[in-house]
Amino acid sequence: MPCSTAFSTSSSSLTSVVSKCVVVPDQKSTLGDLKLTVSDLPMLSVHYIQKGVLFNLPPFPIETLLSLLKLGLSQTLSHFPPLAGRLVTDSNGHVYIACNDAGAEFFHVTANGNLFVSDVLAPGHTPDCVKDFYPFDFDRTVSYSAHFKPILAVQVTELADGVFVGCAVCHSVVDGTSFWNFFNSFAELCRGASKINKRPDFTRDSALISSSVLKLPEGGPEVTFNVNQPLLERVFSFSIEAIQKLKAKTNNKRSSDNGDINAVELMGKQSNDTYLKSWLSSNNKNKNKNNNNNQNDKRTCEISSFQSLCALLWRAVTRARKLPNQKTTTFKMAVNVRHRLEPKLDAYYFGNAIQSIITHASVGDVSSRDPRWIAEQLSVNVKAHNDTMVRRFVGDWESSPKCFPLGNFDGATITMGSSPRFPMYDNDFGWGRPLAVRSGGANKFDGKISAFPGREGTGAVDLEVVLSPQTMLALESDSEFMQYVSN
Repeated sequence: MPCSTAFSTSSSSLTSVVSKCVVVPDQKSTLGDLKLTVSDLPMLSVHYIQKGVLFNLPPFPIETLLSLLKLGLSQTLSHFPPLAGRLVTDSNGHVYIACNDAGAEFFHVTANGNLFVSDVLAPGHTPDCVKDFYPFDFDRTVSYSAHFKPILAVQVTELADGVFVGCAVCHSVVDGTSFWNFFNSFAELCRGASKINKRPDFTRDSALISSSVLKLPEGGPEVTFNVNQPLLERVFSFSIEAIQKLKAKTNNKRSSDNGDINAVELMGKQSNDTYLKSWLSSNNKNKNKNNNNNQNDKRTCEISSFQSLCALLWRAVTRARKLPNQKTTTFKMAVNVRHRLEPKLDAYYFGNAIQSIITHASVGDVSSRDPRWIAEQLSVNVKAHNDTMVRRFVGDWESSPKCFPLGNFDGATITMGSSPRFPMYDNDFGWGRPLAVRSGGANKFDGKISAFPGREGTGAVDLEVVLSPQTMLALESDSEFMQYVSN
């Protein structure tokens, strides 16, 4: 029996917990302890990842759905033993994942008929009710807590006309690639598959393994940003047509010249190259070389679709913040290093394999220079992040181990995470594709951006933008930015 205990309790005024249980793997793990790497350890101070998907109601009773999901989760945990384990720290200070089959928590929550799909998808700012779609027990939980809490929790929230399946998972155990591979496999097995297509790789023999020790305060670290800062959040959707138009403008081309943009370039769904892999490098084999009045712009390659979108966002947010021209603004983005290391990591290497690339520019330049110049600043740094640079980052961390400084410390920073390449809409549990992807309240601060694929596919992009209230309102009044937004 995969579900060991159940009981009822209450949470918020809109939702209440119907039951809670522990789901264990349907097969005992034979995987040994997995050592946290230099990419895993800095995440001990950040919140659990909170990501989930919204569906229409399935054509069967909720009891049948819960049984299906519990069984599917039990089977999936057998393929992902670390998610059923706990963190342990040895006497030398090294942190491991003990694959001990302790299990994941499973919550059934009801909105008591108070919430509808339309409430979640309503235009405008993301409603606060979305935060209730994730386990209350894991609200603002720091990843270090997986020493004494489950690494994974799944919550099924029953709406009046839909259902939301959300996961909270320790960020020191997974990055976006590993998280969505788990989620896809979970859905795959619930659909009745006898095996999963993309088996995770648990190898721990790369340059990311280190003997360095991260010293932590008694009781564990805390997040490095103000969790009580007033914020507004909104999902801005960009259609493929809008992105083509933006890319053409960035490259000083007619929109009709963009006919060679296809779903592979924009979406790359079959690629596991996460966190802006190809979109932040040059497209189309540098076939389109441009000249510019600015002699400092080499313009030897075409600016990609995502470069164009990032440049538009950086420019608009910087203007909205009304900062002095001489101040430095920063664009941080997490990049996947699986393919950047030599030898390469397996495409489905399980764990964190990400590093943060930082690009600086003056507020005056970002606000006034043309979008191509802004995009090129991002592109240069991403292209340069090769095996040598990855290893340099590892060496720098080993010389001074520390937790990841997440936040907007100077009021002029943007942090880009997630990826429109992640196959979020492939999560069909048996009654259709998701209606939307939404994240919880974890790791939210002024300037945090998450890139999702648009539901329509073929290159559409959703940007989940979190800003201070005054900056958000100014962004929504920026005609240059909003002309490309389709919602």
